[in-house]
Amino acid sequence: VEVKIEVVIPEKERSKEEMSPNGKASPLIYKVNGTARHYHLEEHPIASNPYHNPKDVVEASVCHVKDLENGQMREVDLGCGKALLIKESGEFHAVGHKCPHYGAPLVKGVLSKGRVRCPWHGACFSIATGDIEDFPGLDSLPRFQVKIEKEKVYIRASKQALQTQRRTKMMAKCISLSNYNLSSTNVLIIGAGAAGLVCAETLRQEGFSDRIVMCTMDRHLPYDRPKLSKSMDSHPEQIALRPKEFFCTYDIEVLTEMQVAAVDVKSKIAVFKDGFKMEYNKLLIATGNMPKTLSCKGKEMENVFNIRTPEDANHVVKLATSKNVVIVGASFLGMEVAAYLAERAHSVSLVELEHVPFKKFFGERVGRAVMKMFENNRVKFYMQTEVSELREQEGKLKEVVLKSGKVLRADVCVVGVGAVPATGFLKQSGINIDSKGFIVVNKMMQTNIPGVFAAGDAVTFPLALRNNKKVNVPHWQMAHMHGRIAALNMLAHGTEISTVPYLWTAMFGKSIRYAGHGEGFDDVVIQGDLDELKFVAFYTKSDEVVAVASINYDPIVSKVAEVLAAGRTIRKRDVDTVVFLSFRTGDMSWLTGKGS
Repeated sequence: VEVKIEVVIPEKERSKEEMSPNGKASPLIYKVNGTARHYHLEEHPIASNPYHNPKDVVEASVCHVKDLENGQMREVDLGCGKALLIKESGEFHAVGHKCPHYGAPLVKGVLSKGRVRCPWHGACFSIATGDIEDFPGLDSLPRFQVKIEKEKVYIRASKQALQTQRRTKMMAKCISLSNYNLSSTNVLIIGAGAAGLVCAETLRQEGFSDRIVMCTMDRHLPYDRPKLSKSMDSHPEQIALRPKEFFCTYDIEVLTEMQVAAVDVKSKIAVFKDGFKMEYNKLLIATGNMPKTLSCKGKEMENVFNIRTPEDANHVVKLATSKNVVIVGASFLGMEVAAYLAERAHSVSLVELEHVPFKKFFGERVGRAVMKMFENNRVKFYMQTEVSELREQEGKLKEVVLKSGKVLRADVCVVGVGAVPATGFLKQSGINIDSKGFIVVNKMMQTNIPGVFAAGDAVTFPLALRNNKKVNVPHWQMAHMHGRIAALNMLAHGTEISTVPYLWTAMFGKSIRYAGHGEGFDDVVIQGDLDELKFVAFYTKSDEVVAVASINYDPIVSKVAEVLAAGRTIRKRDVDTVVFLSFRTGDMSWLTGKGS
């Protein structure tokens, strides 16, 4: 029996010569109070389809049919690139072998019920189509046709597809942008983070060809915000989620440095801070969070930072090199910044109100293990205290005074004490906001106002995993899914959110992966060695596993995420079996039965 794999790449809808459908795609100009504003992006079309050239195709023999059992995956080399060959339920499939998000090897991921889940950050892809089904990341996998002939396995693939290992889904374009009133749009998206961008892309992928406008207070196009604290010297163009050409090609307008001051839901008008007004038909609010600031004396002085933009992160790295850094707050941001600066700064001190970092999220034992890792890398902790004063010399930060009486030398201070939802502009709108400022939405990301949706860090929504309890999950992956669900329901698909939360943090070359929602956990079952930072921790509540975290135990978190996504329940008594079967033997049978 012979297996052949042939690349199937959807044709791009634009040639080199073709520009935006509104003529030459000239910049849109809005006139507000007589001032001309150019809001459209530079017009350069995406390169033409590279897959028409027969010389670009490669064919190679890779294996025999009997080499793979059901439920197995294998990377196969074609000489100029690799593909992922999969056998499930007696059928062969082939897709790209790397996750388009950060390049994780999918052969080390989890195969279950027609999809493969990334071992690093939990993105999921259909093995039949290559389409992305859960996030993070924006692109899908290239899909390769499989043919069975005799006893040899051949792959016929485009060299370009093998090298890029990603595929952007087919998208519609705006039919006639030049005919629109520039002060009105069919869909207005407030916020240009992951939720806003995925919403816009999903609308185009689903064939929506009307006008889409995104607006953001930021000066940049949507970028990979988690890298602000994980890779602080990254420049905006290095972490952009999409290039400028992408937005032009698919007629997604982005208004940068534009702040919405109010929303009139009866008239369907958004009022901007500078007085400009825009009508909308459908609205997505995806404004995210705003970082909390210190309340002590000296908080406004120079060299005190919240990390909100690439410029903030870059500036901190520059100022901190060979200097004394004080970080206030052992949050994810605070800890990641401390880890990043530890080798660059002269000293790094971290001030935290709790006695162990991450105690509420990861539990005390895991928190202490992480704290020890930081101490071994020259980070000094000052726990169970707060900042009482920031002192200056010649207008610049010089010392941080703690309530304990300790005085710390400081050339730079980074504040990471949490965030609040950026929803203050909605207080008089009639949109339902809870006591903490979060926008309340249902499973379809709809607010109480027809036609108004909300997504991302600023919302509370029913989490299926926790019996539809209303929760706030400020994770990058979740923001992607919120945006997709909102877009589908703008188009009346009636799609409900059911994804499993998934997050990661990276510090000193170690990644902590986490899936589920462990809020209110009452016990932690740990397998492995905390001191060696090779372990998996199961968070339980009333004997049920509600979340899992790991270091150096891949792909256990992705495996548990698949169990939870399937609606299965893992009991505390099943933890030993889960670890043994999934990690030591690789047996995936428990996905469909064990622990349920």
